[in-house]
Amino acid sequence: MPIYAYKCESCGHAKDVLQKISAAPLTDCPACGAASFRKQLTAAGFQLKGNGWYATDFRGSTGGAGGTSTVASSPAETAPASDSPPPAGCGGSCACH
Repeated sequence: MPIYAYKCESCGHAKDVLQKISAAPLTDCPACGAASFRKQLTAAGFQLKGNGWYATDFRGSTGGAGGTSTVASSPAETAPASDSPPPAGCGGSCACH
């Protein structure tokens, strides 16, 4: 269930509420009782925990537990550029040179 941030427009009371997505928004402020409790627009926040795909597959070698994989470069990226002309029939727009 997501956590929504609410703030009263009357007294300024703020509160984070754990609610179902399908639940109706709260309207009454728990501090002053006014019907001006409004849901705030906040950034979504989540944290990946455990040793799942993120920790084992995409975290670099500087990361925490299980993060020992690094991205390998392909031979095309590491090969030096050739100064020789392209082969006959190549046209020069392929990756063969």
